[in-house]
Amino acid sequence: MTETVIVVALLLVAASATAAVAVRDPVRQSLVLAVLGVVLAVLFTVLQAPDVGLSQLAVGSALTPLLLLLTVRKVRRRGRSGQGGQGGQAGPGGQGSAP
Repeated sequence: MTETVIVVALLLVAASATAAVAVRDPVRQSLVLAVLGVVLAVLFTVLQAPDVGLSQLAVGSALTPLLLLLTVRKVRRRGRSGQGGQGGQAGPGGQGSAP
Protein backbone atom coordinates (compact mmCIF):
# COMPACT_ATOMS: atom_id res chain seq x y z
CA MET A 1 0.00 0.00 0.00
CA THR A 2 2.76 2.45 0.92
CA GLU A 3 4.65 1.82 -2.29
CA THR A 4 1.50 2.52 -4.29
CA VAL A 5 1.00 5.87 -2.58
CA ILE A 6 4.64 6.80 -3.22
CA VAL A 7 4.35 5.86 -6.90
CA VAL A 8 1.15 7.88 -7.29
CA ALA A 9 2.78 10.88 -5.58
CA LEU A 10 5.83 10.60 -7.84
CA LEU A 11 3.64 10.45 -10.93
CA LEU A 12 1.76 13.54 -9.77
CA VAL A 13 5.08 15.34 -9.22
CA ALA A 14 6.25 14.37 -12.70
CA ALA A 15 2.98 15.49 -14.29
CA SER A 16 2.84 18.83 -12.49
CA ALA A 17 6.53 19.56 -13.13
CA THR A 18 6.02 18.85 -16.82
CA ALA A 19 2.99 21.13 -16.84
CA ALA A 20 4.99 23.89 -15.15
CA VAL A 21 7.60 23.70 -17.88
CA ALA A 22 5.07 23.42 -20.72
CA VAL A 23 2.97 26.45 -19.76
CA ARG A 24 4.23 29.66 -21.38
CA ASP A 25 2.11 32.33 -19.66
CA PRO A 26 3.93 33.51 -16.49
CA VAL A 27 0.72 33.91 -14.48
CA ARG A 28 -0.49 30.41 -15.29
CA GLN A 29 3.01 29.09 -14.76
CA SER A 30 3.10 30.47 -11.22
CA LEU A 31 -0.25 28.82 -10.47
CA VAL A 32 1.00 25.49 -11.79
CA LEU A 33 4.12 26.01 -9.67
CA ALA A 34 1.89 26.39 -6.62
CA VAL A 35 0.21 23.09 -7.46
CA LEU A 36 3.64 21.50 -7.85
CA GLY A 37 4.57 22.79 -4.40
CA VAL A 38 1.49 21.19 -2.86
CA VAL A 39 2.16 17.89 -4.61
CA LEU A 40 5.77 17.93 -3.44
CA ALA A 41 4.60 18.63 0.11
CA VAL A 42 2.33 15.59 -0.12
CA LEU A 43 5.23 13.50 -1.45
CA PHE A 44 7.49 14.58 1.42
CA THR A 45 4.77 13.76 3.93
CA VAL A 46 4.27 10.32 2.38
CA LEU A 47 8.03 9.77 2.61
CA GLN A 48 7.79 10.49 6.37
CA ALA A 49 9.41 13.92 6.26
CA PRO A 50 6.58 16.15 7.51
CA ASP A 51 8.94 18.97 8.51
CA VAL A 52 10.24 19.22 4.94
CA GLY A 53 6.67 18.93 3.68
CA LEU A 54 5.55 21.88 5.81
CA SER A 55 8.51 23.96 4.62
CA GLN A 56 7.72 23.06 1.02
CA LEU A 57 4.09 23.96 1.56
CA ALA A 58 5.00 27.39 2.92
CA VAL A 59 7.74 28.27 0.46
CA GLY A 60 7.00 26.25 -2.66
CA SER A 61 3.26 26.66 -2.86
CA ALA A 62 2.72 30.07 -1.25
CA LEU A 63 5.73 32.35 -1.17
CA THR A 64 7.44 31.59 -4.49
CA PRO A 65 4.29 31.84 -6.67
CA LEU A 66 3.30 35.02 -4.84
CA LEU A 67 6.67 36.60 -5.56
CA LEU A 68 6.44 35.53 -9.19
CA LEU A 69 2.97 37.03 -9.56
CA LEU A 70 4.08 40.31 -7.99
CA THR A 71 7.13 40.43 -10.26
CA VAL A 72 5.07 39.79 -13.39
CA ARG A 73 2.62 42.49 -12.31
CA LYS A 74 5.42 45.01 -11.78
CA VAL A 75 7.11 44.18 -15.08
CA ARG A 76 3.82 44.53 -16.99
CA ARG A 77 3.11 47.87 -15.32
CA ARG A 78 6.59 49.15 -16.10
CA GLY A 79 6.25 47.99 -19.71
CA ARG A 80 2.91 49.75 -20.06
CA SER A 81 4.11 53.03 -18.54
CA GLY A 82 7.31 53.06 -20.62
CA GLN A 83 5.49 52.73 -23.97
CA GLY A 84 4.40 56.31 -24.52
CA GLY A 85 7.04 58.30 -22.66
CA GLN A 86 10.66 58.62 -23.64
CA GLY A 87 10.81 55.60 -25.89
CA GLY A 88 13.43 53.82 -23.82
CA GLN A 89 16.06 56.54 -24.07
CA ALA A 90 18.56 56.96 -21.29
CA GLY A 91 17.99 59.75 -18.81
CA PRO A 92 20.61 61.95 -17.11
CA GLY A 93 23.76 60.10 -16.18
CA GLY A 94 23.31 57.51 -18.94
CA GLN A 95 20.76 55.45 -17.03
CA GLY A 96 17.09 54.85 -17.70
CA SER A 97 14.54 57.00 -15.94
CA ALA A 98 13.27 55.85 -12.57
CA PRO A 99 9.59 54.85 -12.25
